[in-house]
Amino acid sequence: MSFLHRVAGRSLRDRVRSSVTREDHLIHNFYLLPLVFFQDDWNIYSFHINSTVSSRYATTVITSRVANRMAESKEVEFHVRIPKNAFITKFRMFIDGQVYDGNVKEKEQAQRQYTTAVSRGQSAGIVSSVGRTLEEFKTSVTVSAHNKVTFELTYEELMKRTLGKYELQIHARPMQPVKDFKIDVHIQEKAGISFLDVKGGLSTNALANAITRTQADKKAWVHFYPTEDQQKACDSCDEQGLNGDLVIVYDVNRNSTLGDIMISKGYFVHHFAPSSHSRIPKNVVFIIDRSGSMRGRKIEQTRTALIHILGDLAEDDYFGLITFNNKIFHWKQELVQANSANLDSAKNFAREISDRGGTDINRAVLEGSNMLNAHPREGSASLLILLTDGDPTSGETNIERIHSNVRQAIAGKFPLYCLGFGFDVNFEFLEKMALQNNGVARRIYEESDAAIQLKGFYEEVATPLLTNVTMSYKGGSNLTQTVFSQYYNGSEIVVAGQIDDNNIDSFIPQAVRTERKTFSETNNPVETSETVSDNQTQRVWAYLTVKQLLQKELLMSGPEKEEVKKNILELSLKYSFVTPHTSMVVTKPPGETADVLDKPKEGKQESRISGNPLQGALPPPPGTADPLPDGLIPLKVTADVGNYYIIK
Repeated sequence: MSFLHRVAGRSLRDRVRSSVTREDHLIHNFYLLPLVFFQDDWNIYSFHINSTVSSRYATTVITSRVANRMAESKEVEFHVRIPKNAFITKFRMFIDGQVYDGNVKEKEQAQRQYTTAVSRGQSAGIVSSVGRTLEEFKTSVTVSAHNKVTFELTYEELMKRTLGKYELQIHARPMQPVKDFKIDVHIQEKAGISFLDVKGGLSTNALANAITRTQADKKAWVHFYPTEDQQKACDSCDEQGLNGDLVIVYDVNRNSTLGDIMISKGYFVHHFAPSSHSRIPKNVVFIIDRSGSMRGRKIEQTRTALIHILGDLAEDDYFGLITFNNKIFHWKQELVQANSANLDSAKNFAREISDRGGTDINRAVLEGSNMLNAHPREGSASLLILLTDGDPTSGETNIERIHSNVRQAIAGKFPLYCLGFGFDVNFEFLEKMALQNNGVARRIYEESDAAIQLKGFYEEVATPLLTNVTMSYKGGSNLTQTVFSQYYNGSEIVVAGQIDDNNIDSFIPQAVRTERKTFSETNNPVETSETVSDNQTQRVWAYLTVKQLLQKELLMSGPEKEEVKKNILELSLKYSFVTPHTSMVVTKPPGETADVLDKPKEGKQESRISGNPLQGALPPPPGTADPLPDGLIPLKVTADVGNYYIIK
């Protein structure tokens, strides 16, 4: 919940007094009333979430209708959570018969537009990271006495297939029971729906009978209509109503060797996920950080996960195990077969891993690369998995030199997967190193299920089916990524592009080639408007292109980086995507200042605000603060100078 709601007819900021000392940080002392939130002031009388999934592309609209019950104007807040992988594409408010549309603008332009208002102490909107999979969207508007406002937010995402399924996550947290509460999900898949399930905290116990689901051959519907009493009775609910996720899980039929292709208005999207092939034996080296910062629960959970993962290796797999601090420790100097004797020995080694010393990431990854390079094996797939919780502090510590060394050692021969343990890890360093070497980086959250997180990631890459996959399209251009180092069972390759001159007859997905397989089946279906909208295929292409350009930008520098940034900005503005380079400017009625909403980057724990975090409560000069009013509670918040954050 927000601390910045109206209190007894006055904004809380009108009750704030603060003093400032300036050293390396600004220290603000806030004084809060014991009760800062009165929901009786306003009522959410309708809250609808409508999600339409067509060919794995989800468009979700959240609509909240709120009434001000009071005989005076009130500040009403719209506060929702959306998937991190999504792009916000539209926001609007309906007040007194007027529509106030948000506009996506270049971030610097939006900030300049907002600077004058911020200097007057006006409010600012927020989009911030929350937990593992969600971002928080928050804005507010003043509603006159006994009046109403409707908020409407739209976001889009391409669903990712993991471990043989797609998951649509919908978070519901209206902050009060709502008389007219509905979640409606409609799925349309040309290939046919193979299974459908509903999971998440809102699908259990008292709420189970509020869910109805219907599945046909190519369509499915899920409806969630809980009563007000049910909204207070679930495991994660209380008098403030629902607080949890509804997760729609499904997969599609896969009858074509080459997958299925959607074509519309000169654009195509190709989904490729063969599953009928036998697994490829793998060569894997685990590189485990055992430095002093891994002490306690981190090292315990790492040992637990590693022992489980070793138990899942197949007998035709080969593996190596390296631990490191400021020194390197080999279990064996070379890769060995995953037979029972070697696995038992490796598990005993894992049980004895202890924490001490510095962090020599450079040497550890180079040692792992050397082990794989020394063990070439025909018809196998190789991969490196690095787990660390910190920055390089020993040996080579220059990040750019580490990136260069690792890139030269791997030389594109196998992927590097980087797992960053905890919030204080240098995630950008790991992400760049992984992307430079055909891998991905994943954050492991320092919580009770960290061992499960580690094992879950390994399961995603445990079963390679194809290596060195190249997607080729005759008559296609402006393609998204077409070369993939490895394809894993249960995942999916997605490629989008444009069809030259919109000539469908000349467009042929020529082949999918790997070292072991060649797919040359011609598959040329044209998707009709029955299952895909006229512009959806184009939007999927734009979505994928922007996502991949954002990754590419991380790897670039100088003029090349600026060119990539320019391309991201052009596409984001054209398709109204709120990305790290654009902002949503939320227009409001006359007399109120527009909010500027930014998309946070991965690895930012704080809730970045595009302006003054005190929402108008500017601190007086040192020594001039009013005395502490009776009954107020001090709350200390620390913020870096020049970068303001709300700490929740």
